[in-house]
Amino acid sequence: MSSTTARQRLSRLDVRLSPYLYISPFFILFAVVGLYPLLYTAFVSVHDWHLIGGQGDFVGLKNYVDVLGQQRFGRALGNTFSIFLLSSVPQVIAAIAIAALLDANLRAKTFWRMGVLLPYVVAPVAVSLIFSKLFADQSGLVNTLLATIGIDPIGFHSDRLASHLAIATMVNFRWTGYNTLIFLAAMQAVPRDLYEAAIVDGASRWRQFWSVTVPMLRATIIFVVITSTIGGLQIFDEPRMYDTLGLGGSDRQWMTMTMYLYELGWGAQKSFGRAAAVAWILFGIIIVIGMVNFLLTQRIASGDAPRRVRKGARA
Repeated sequence: MSSTTARQRLSRLDVRLSPYLYISPFFILFAVVGLYPLLYTAFVSVHDWHLIGGQGDFVGLKNYVDVLGQQRFGRALGNTFSIFLLSSVPQVIAAIAIAALLDANLRAKTFWRMGVLLPYVVAPVAVSLIFSKLFADQSGLVNTLLATIGIDPIGFHSDRLASHLAIATMVNFRWTGYNTLIFLAAMQAVPRDLYEAAIVDGASRWRQFWSVTVPMLRATIIFVVITSTIGGLQIFDEPRMYDTLGLGGSDRQWMTMTMYLYELGWGAQKSFGRAAAVAWILFGIIIVIGMVNFLLTQRIASGDAPRRVRKGARA
C-alpha cells in the first residue's frame, strides 16, 4: 500500500513539474544570452567605460545626457525611422499581394514559393554589395536605365532620401519573401467555406480578397508589423555595407541607430558607456512601439469578440 501511494505521489509530482521542465530550456537560454547581456549593458551605461581602459567611475545618467545632446544621435534616429517606414510599409503590402497570387491555382507552386524565399537566404553582405553597385551614383545600373528615358542621375549615395530609398529596397528584397510565406500560411488556414459563400453571393475575386481574406489575416498582419518594426529599428548590415567606408555616408546620410552605437563603441570615441546608453535608448523605443502594437491588438480583438458572439446568437 505504501509503495502504491509513493508511486501515485511521484506520478502527481511528474504531472505538475513536467510542463515547467519542458519549457525551462528556453528560459535558461534566454537568461544566459538575453537577460544577462541586457542587464550588464545597463550596468555599463552608467559607467565611464572605455574600450581600452576598461571600467571607470560611476557617472549615473551622464552617458545618456551626452548621447541625447549629440547632433548625430538625432540624425541617426531620423534615418532609422525613415528607412524603417520606407521599407516596412511597402514590404507588408507587397507580401500580402504576392501571397494572394501564390494562394491561387498556379502551376509549379513549390517552385514559386521557394523562389520568393531565395533572397532571404542570401547573405546580407552579398545583397548590400550588389545593391551598392546597382545604385552607384555615376556608373550604377539604375542610373544608366534612368538616363535612357531622359532622367538625370540620382545621387543614391549623396542624397539623404535617395540613399534611404536604396537601402529600403535592399531590405524589401530580402524580407518580402519571408513575410510572403507567413501570409501564405495564414491564407491557407482560412476556411474555404467562406469563399464558397462569397461566390454564391456573387462576390468578385477582388471583393473576396477585401471582405474575406484581409479580415482573416488581421492577426497575422499585426504580427508581421510588430516583427518588421523590431527588425527595422535594429537595421545594421544593409546600411553598413552600402559603401566601402561603412560610416553611413560622408555626412552620415544613412547612419542608423545601430551604426551610431557601433561608432561610439568601436570608433574614435571608444566609449562603451555611451554605446550602452544608445543600446538602452533603442531598447526603450522598441518597447514603447511594441506596447502600442500590443494595445492595438488587444483593442481589435476585444472589438471583434462581441460581433462574433452576436452572430453566433443569431444563428
